[in-house]
Amino acid sequence: MVLRGCIRIFVFFDVGEAFDLEKLRSLVGPRGGSTKPDFPRRTPEYVRFENPPITEPSEPLTLRSGETVTCSLKYYEYAIVEVQLEVPFEGAWEALMEQTSRWMDAPDIEPESRAVVTRHLQKTSPAILKPREEWLQENFMVVDLLPVRDLGGKTLTADQILSTYGEQVGQLLRGEQAPLAHATNERVLQGSLSYYATDLLVVGFNAALVYDQPEESVRTIQVLEYVRVQLLEFRYYDNFMNRVLADVYNSLDKKTNVLFSRWYLPKEANRLNTIRLDVMDLTERVDNAIKFVSDSFYALAYRTAAARAGVAEYRNLVEKKLQTAGELYNFMMGQFSETRMFLLEAAITILCLMDVLLLLRGGK
Repeated sequence: MVLRGCIRIFVFFDVGEAFDLEKLRSLVGPRGGSTKPDFPRRTPEYVRFENPPITEPSEPLTLRSGETVTCSLKYYEYAIVEVQLEVPFEGAWEALMEQTSRWMDAPDIEPESRAVVTRHLQKTSPAILKPREEWLQENFMVVDLLPVRDLGGKTLTADQILSTYGEQVGQLLRGEQAPLAHATNERVLQGSLSYYATDLLVVGFNAALVYDQPEESVRTIQVLEYVRVQLLEFRYYDNFMNRVLADVYNSLDKKTNVLFSRWYLPKEANRLNTIRLDVMDLTERVDNAIKFVSDSFYALAYRTAAARAGVAEYRNLVEKKLQTAGELYNFMMGQFSETRMFLLEAAITILCLMDVLLLLRGGK
């Protein structure tokens, strides 16, 4: 059996808070384009990108190994730049497993992709709002497999692929050349679903297999990309809120034990609350970039991929930190109110004592 298709390696970089999309389009110029906002396969019209990512082709990339791969970029509105590398394949399962093992977490991919982004941002960086000094990154790989025909010329169904080649699929998605344990392979294949009998999506944590017609697989892969963008954004805000809360705790340790230093708490509390509201707004924008609320194939694909990637877990971590920030804001304002009341009461007491002293002196 000869397999044909493409290995797609995605590297995502979080380069800022957001892109000015109009300015970005003008900077990218006529070479750029936009991803189609909607989805086929009887998907509701409201399941669509609010602001589709802007695409830009790039020159072929020659890796340190001497291999040359096709390269392109996507710019997402929340300042994430995606580098996509494409490696065509043709051969048996064994050859495909060898290739996926080589490309999964290959050490030369990240630095070369970072160099590509750096080079393109020399032109597009004016469109970045609040650029990041350090770029957080996320990697993902998709084995984009074209339909396979048996000796009779019929396309193999999803059930046939899983029943006959399930072990090979598990190895592909784990980047392993040695057979997996049966229980491990079963866990990998739990992330599978189909729409027609002859298409298949199997999602793992670091990779996915898409078995479909090219015009259909591109939309499924688009959903998988969006999941990794979400994951990267929530990872960034989880780390960001960790730093913010650590700074607040350090500041409180210094100020809450000294009476007059609490006078400056409202300024810090308002700064914390502003950050909290900004992060809430940004994370909601990420959540609402595509609304997957139906039971369509792409909605199911999104939920499966998000569950495998741990998007909900990171989202919950961010939510908990935002809740903690809100509680700290109330605590800091409470500390300030207590200090203000104490000082007012002290001032009133002093004034009363002065009145008494004046009355006593007047009586003499």
